[in-house]
This record gives sequence, structure tokens and C-alpha cells, in this order.
Amino acid sequence: MVVGRVMRSLIVAPVMLAVAGAASIAAASGAAAQAYPSKPVRLVLPYSPGGIIDYVGRTVAQHLSTTLGQSVVAENRPGAGGITGTDTVARSAPDGYTIVIMDPAIVINPTLQPSMPYDLFKQLEVVSMISSSPEVVVVAPELPVKTMSELVAYAKANPGKLNFASAGIGTTPHLAGELFKQRTGVDATHVPYKSIGQSYPDMMSNKVQFAFSSIAGALPFTTDNRVRAIATTGLKRSEVYPDLQTVDESGLKGFEVDLWLGIFAPAGMPADVMSKLNEAMNKALKEPDLIKAFAKVGVTPRGTSPKDGAVFLKAEFDKWKKVIEDGKIKDN
Repeated sequence: MVVGRVMRSLIVAPVMLAVAGAASIAAASGAAAQAYPSKPVRLVLPYSPGGIIDYVGRTVAQHLSTTLGQSVVAENRPGAGGITGTDTVARSAPDGYTIVIMDPAIVINPTLQPSMPYDLFKQLEVVSMISSSPEVVVVAPELPVKTMSELVAYAKANPGKLNFASAGIGTTPHLAGELFKQRTGVDATHVPYKSIGQSYPDMMSNKVQFAFSSIAGALPFTTDNRVRAIATTGLKRSEVYPDLQTVDESGLKGFEVDLWLGIFAPAGMPADVMSKLNEAMNKALKEPDLIKAFAKVGVTPRGTSPKDGAVFLKAEFDKWKKVIEDGKIKDN
């Protein structure tokens, strides 16, 4: 009888310890998950200070800090057209504490560049698409056109005589111009600059004749008519330029170029962390002060689920891949 009791206690004790240990681990795991975020979150801005990414990113960081209940620290990590900063995030731990804000270059670079340090679709995932902004078509004041259809007609009547500016090879303003050429058959020469802002003095003096520009870049020059705005590239009119037709309205049906921005994280984040981050992001995008701040530079808040964001990202990747391949564009 004594031996039996001893044997039972030897069997039961380890089992009880194992059950208690498992319960402790589960409780600890649950506490860890619930604790997110328990430290500041780093938001990487993969461009230099002063651009649209910097402005929107810092605005987002400020409001996300409130909705997430933890500091969100914006950090500039420029280099290689956004690749350097994005690569930093792609290689970070998927714990929700390192994220990046990026523009369409994130889907353009994999096709444009001969090699990439990360795989967009394997190492990164969308937290939320956060904003939408059309480009604005601007022309030199000497160019005798006031509408998009007049620009097309003038360019066809003067083949090879027009130059269009961009913020650099493979940027959205460049590919918008290439898409325009492919859709219309217009012959125009691309002139890349380090930023779209640097092209404006040459446009004012008619060295370059037109550009697809960010609204933020164009506003200082269109406000006082140093260059002329003739159309915007959304499927609906811009609140900044409500009197301008869209390119779609002018006859190029379905033509749309969106300077969207999105928040991305390393792939493999726990589902509950992704859910909390996405919920906080979408709540921040509804804040009146954020909406006003975005409107100053022609940007409209736009929140998505991670799933819808991933579908949109793939569609944009396919769209710009075709433009790059059809145009035989290389980053040289």
C-alpha cells in the first residue's frame, strides 16, 4: 500500500508540474502579447528630411503615438531611392517595433533594379495603406496649352521637341510620363532631376516643357502662375485643384497615377500585434488634425486592412512592371 502511494505520487507530481509550467508559459505569452506595445515603436522614413514621406511620416508618428498608447519615433534612413531604409525594416525582428512608410518606389524598385537586398513579397507585409494623392500635370508658361488634350495635340504636332522632367529615373513622376507616352504615342524626352523641385527653374525658362509632379512640389509654383497646372491624375478631381480636369476626364480613360503611401512591417508579425497596429493606424487616420495636416499637401487619408493593402500592392506592382518593361526603362 505504501509503495503504491509512493508510485502514484511520483507519477502525479511531474504531471502536475508540467501542467503548471504550461499554464505559466501560456499566461506569460498572453501577457506579452497584451503588453504590446511596451516600448517605443520606430517608424523608418527612407528618404531625406523635407519631402512628402518626411512630412506625412512625422504627422503619422505624432498621431499614432496617441492611438497606440506608446511613443512612435520617426527616423530618417535615406539611401538608394528608399531601398536602404526599407531593407533595414525587412531585416528587423517581426515584433511590431520597427515599421517603415514607403511610396510607390517600393513596388517599382524590384523591377527597375538589377538586384534587390530584400524580397518585397516574402520579407515585408502591409500594415495599412495610409494615404492617396494624385499627381498634377504642369507645363512651362511659354507652352501654348491649357488642357491635357491640347498638350497631346501639341506634342504630336511637334514630335521629339518636348522634354519632360521627373524626380529621377524610376520615380512615380518619371513612370507617369512614360505611361502617358505609351497611352498617347507622344514622343518626348525624359530629363531626370534629383528632386521634382529642382526641375521648376528649368520649366519656368522652358528648358523642360512639362512634368507629372507631386502636388506638394507644384503648389509653390502654380499658386503664383510661375508654371501652369493643366490636369490631375486621380479618377476624381483634386480638392487642391478642383477646377482642373483629371487626365481621365480629358480623354485618356482609366489613366490614374496615385502617389500613395503605405506602412509596412517585417513579415511574420504575430496576428494580434498586426491587428493592434492596424487598428491604431486606421484610428489615427480619422483624427481631424491629421486630416487637416494631410490636406495642406494635397494628401487624403486612406486606411485599409492588411489583406486589402496586400491586394492593392500587388496590383500596383503589376501595373508599373508593365510600364517599365514596355518602355525598356533601366536605372542607369
